[in-house]
Amino acid sequence: MAATGNGPLAGVRVVELAGIGPGPFAAMLLADLGADVVRVDRPGGAGLAVNPEYDLTNRNKRSVLVDLKAEDGPARVLDLVERADILIEGYRPGVAERLGVGPEQCHARNPKLVYGRMTGWGQDGPLARRAGHDIAYIAVTGTLGMIGNPGEPPAVPANLVGDYAGGSLYLVVGVLAALQHARTDGGAGQVVDAAIVDGTAHLTTMIHGMLAAGGWQDRRGANLLDGGCPFYGSYATSDGEYMAVGALEPQFYDEFVRLLGIAAEAPARKDVARWDALRDTIAARFLTRTRAEWTVVFEDSDACVAPVLSLREAPAHPHVAARGTFVEHSGMTQPAPAPRFSVTPGSVRRGPARPGADTVEVARDWGVPGIAAETGPPERDARRTAGAGDR
Repeated sequence: MAATGNGPLAGVRVVELAGIGPGPFAAMLLADLGADVVRVDRPGGAGLAVNPEYDLTNRNKRSVLVDLKAEDGPARVLDLVERADILIEGYRPGVAERLGVGPEQCHARNPKLVYGRMTGWGQDGPLARRAGHDIAYIAVTGTLGMIGNPGEPPAVPANLVGDYAGGSLYLVVGVLAALQHARTDGGAGQVVDAAIVDGTAHLTTMIHGMLAAGGWQDRRGANLLDGGCPFYGSYATSDGEYMAVGALEPQFYDEFVRLLGIAAEAPARKDVARWDALRDTIAARFLTRTRAEWTVVFEDSDACVAPVLSLREAPAHPHVAARGTFVEHSGMTQPAPAPRFSVTPGSVRRGPARPGADTVEVARDWGVPGIAAETGPPERDARRTAGAGDR
C-alpha cells in the first residue's frame, strides 16, 4: 500500500493552551503524527528562555493569541473547542475552571471532547496545588533514588524521566485512548488526568516486581540494571570519552570479554563475589585505547557495546544517519518524528510556531472568524501559565 503522508492523526484537531514542558511536548508529538494542533498563546506570555524560533516543541503547530482574562477570551477559545477533538492544558488544578475553559465549560460546547490535563502532582492529593519540577516528581516515586552511584547523590536524568516519559507520553497515550472511546457508538468525551507522579511510578512496574521477588535491592548501584553489574555500565577510554556496555546475556558477555581481551581472566558472569574485581579489570582495559579505537573493535559484534556520544555527535553516527533519526528543518538539526508508520508517515512540516502568527489562517481553516479579533492587554497572572513550577 502506498504511503499517504501527513501522519496517522491527519484530520484530528487539537487545542493546546500554552505552557512549557510536558504539555507542549505532548502536543508536538500529536502534531508530528499529523494532528492539526492550534496553540493558544497569551499576549505577552512567557515560554522557554529561548527565542521562539528555536523552541522545537512548537514545531508542526499553529498559534493564535487569546487573552483568557479578557471579557471575550474564554468564548473565543470555546469556539475552537467546539470544533476540536482534543484539548491539552497544564494549569494548576482549578485554574482552567476559573478562566472559563475547564472541562464542564468545554463539554457543554463539545460533549465528545477529550480534555487532557498535564500536571506534576495530579488533580487531587495533598500536593496537587503546590508548585513543582520534574526532579521533585520523580523523587517521591522512588525513581530518582534508583539512579546514580552508591554513596553519592542520585544522578539527575535531565527532565526526560519525569516531564517527558512519565508525563508527556502518558498524556498522549491517554488522550488517544479516550479519543478512540469518544468515537465509538455511544462514546463520550472525558477528562484525562495525566500526572507525572503517576506516569513515573508506572515506569517502575518491572522493578517493583523484581523487588517483591527479591531480585532487586532497594539501593543504588547494587543491581543488574543500575550500574551495580560490571557488564552493564559505562567506562572511560584513554581520550577521556566513554563506552557503554550492556552485555547481559551469556552469549553477549562471552563475546564482550573476548573482544575486550580479558577472556582468560574474566570470571563467570554470575560470580557476583568477583564483580568488583571484574569491574576494575574492565575499567583498566578500556583505558588502554581511545573511544574511536574501541568503537572499531566492537562495531561488528553482538557484544552490546557502543560509544557514548554527545548531542552534537549523535546525528553523525552511521546507524542513526542511515535511518534518518535526525532531520534538518528550519535551519536546525532535530529528532525526526517517532515512531514510524508504513502507510501514514509523520514528518516535520512546519518550524516552531511563532505566537499569534497563524491567527488569520486558523480562523479561516477552523471557521472561527472571532478568533482573529483584536486581543486584550498582556496577561500578567503567572498562575495561569503552565510553567515548570506551575504544573
